[in-house]
Amino acid sequence: MTKVMTTGRPAHEVLAWSRDLAGPALRSAVETLPASMRRIAGYHFGWQDEHGHPTTGSGSGGGKAIRPALVLLSAEAVGVPTGTPSAVPAGPGGPVGSAIGPSGPNGSSSSGTSGTSGASGDHGGSGGAGGAGLGAALGAPGGLNLGAMSAAVAVELVHNFSLLHDDVMDGDVTRRHRPTAWSVFGVSAAILAGDALLTLAFDVLGADGHPAAPDGARVLGAAVLDLVEGQSADTAFEARAEVSLPECVSMAEGKTGALLGGACALGALFGGGTPEQIEHLRGFGDRLGLAFQLVDDLLGIWGDPAVTGKPVYSDLRNRKKSLPVVAALASGTPAGDELAALYRRDQELTGPDLVHAAELIEAAGGRAWSQSRADDLLVEALGHLTSADPVPRAATELTTLAHLVTHRDH
Repeated sequence: MTKVMTTGRPAHEVLAWSRDLAGPALRSAVETLPASMRRIAGYHFGWQDEHGHPTTGSGSGGGKAIRPALVLLSAEAVGVPTGTPSAVPAGPGGPVGSAIGPSGPNGSSSSGTSGTSGASGDHGGSGGAGGAGLGAALGAPGGLNLGAMSAAVAVELVHNFSLLHDDVMDGDVTRRHRPTAWSVFGVSAAILAGDALLTLAFDVLGADGHPAAPDGARVLGAAVLDLVEGQSADTAFEARAEVSLPECVSMAEGKTGALLGGACALGALFGGGTPEQIEHLRGFGDRLGLAFQLVDDLLGIWGDPAVTGKPVYSDLRNRKKSLPVVAALASGTPAGDELAALYRRDQELTGPDLVHAAELIEAAGGRAWSQSRADDLLVEALGHLTSADPVPRAATELTTLAHLVTHRDH
């Protein structure tokens, strides 16, 4: 637990606040895309149907907005409440540069982000907003730190770039209770829409000229590279007969942990946090991200499709080496050995096979290990949060959000 607790909003109110703040800015940014990409993105986010008509009801809200909430709360945690402008030291000699270092946050090269963070120009959208136009479009309700708002939108764009590509790679036909973008518009169109969202993320991050934007682009770029490396490993594991548990954990740290860690680091960075605060909030998000992936893997096997919006047993059908699966395979139990034999079969797994695979994972201890490890990671994450010496209310709400992430049902 954090060392200081104070009254804060419950998790569902925090996420609603995040959606209310970042949602309009996200839409404004997506509106600057070329029409063909804008249509696919609008569908993917749940704002439009496949014909471009506005949607209403449960399918129109997009995602949970966890990542924007982490950015905004991390900015508040270092002392930038809603309605207060930030004062962020700039340049490699100040707190920002020293916290990130010359090669990005985790030793990753930042060369892949050069030339993207300040990209503008006419995107072919309504009005062709770019540069200052994008900054004005993003806005900051109530005077909220504009840099933190830009970072929140950028992180959500990167997250959805990854979802568009992930659905293609996994062949998933359902997300958020509706057909996936690639299954509606085609593989090539969905991939290009994902590319457009990734490019737009760096455009948004630098649009308002915030002094932390160059370093922020390096943080985000390094997180994207880690995400891509994690996704690459995840895909490669499908073709491998054996994957060690440390390898699987490393994959999950890149695939999910890196972006949540980057989200918290960006919030602290744009909020003017010290190097120590930035790194501890990054650690909070990184540990929380790995816990998030563990819970996501559990839901991919035992979650209710009516709640998760994802196909039942999709990971097992694709013979994914997810964390519960690898933990079961590495257990040395008869159930783990039987699961390994099932995964090695040449034939497509049938419905009964998938049910049996889930039973074997549980019998081998994969389910219990995953939940226990998620709980341990929550403790580690909250330790980092305490070490960041956060503003009490923001600390309380980040703690509440962390508990939601590790005990969610979708």
